[in-house]
Amino acid sequence: MADVSVQSDRRSRGIVIKDDWPGYCLDLFSYPAHYSGDLDCVIIPHGVIMDRTERLARNIMDDLGDHDIVVLCVLKGGYQFCADLVDRIKALSCNSNRTIPMRVHFIRLRSYLNDQSTEDLHILGEEDLSFLAEKAVVGTGNTIKTLLKYVEAFRPKMIKVAGLLVKRVSRNSACLPDYVGFEIPNYFVVGYALDYNEYFRDLNHICVISESGKMKYKI
Repeated sequence: MADVSVQSDRRSRGIVIKDDWPGYCLDLFSYPAHYSGDLDCVIIPHGVIMDRTERLARNIMDDLGDHDIVVLCVLKGGYQFCADLVDRIKALSCNSNRTIPMRVHFIRLRSYLNDQSTEDLHILGEEDLSFLAEKAVVGTGNTIKTLLKYVEAFRPKMIKVAGLLVKRVSRNSACLPDYVGFEIPNYFVVGYALDYNEYFRDLNHICVISESGKMKYKI
């Protein structure tokens, strides 16, 4: 990645991908042929995602090692990031003097219709999370505000949020996650379990969807 377009900022912002970053040409990577014409570019290759996720796991170990934590995964888009993050925390825990007793729980939020985030954001299948009381909670996912309000009602000991992506938008007043993978321009991105109407979850890289791709899979 060119230095003029991508920079590593302070820890809370993660790796900042600037607005003028054109991304990588699709021809440089392998991706499912059925998405030919549906993507503009690769914005974050899979290998870079993996390296960044390992760094976040190390940061979590440094901050929360020896705590009893519950990882709360936001479905569906957060499942791949959560799985990879948990795997790396487990690996670090097995090879360190500091360990993290860890449980994983899943919760589902819905906020998008096609490529637009809706105001009608709600938790699907709301559950009793009373087991979070007095536990350290690490939430993984991109939709934060509604989830935080819901989880806080169960009085966990602490809450930390890990987000692979934070979009840079002018109206964004949401709190920044404690652990951020990448800050990206306001693009609609797919891949690495992020979808557009349930398509593109089988794409390893994070890519920018094309306008023709949006029309093809629009509902």
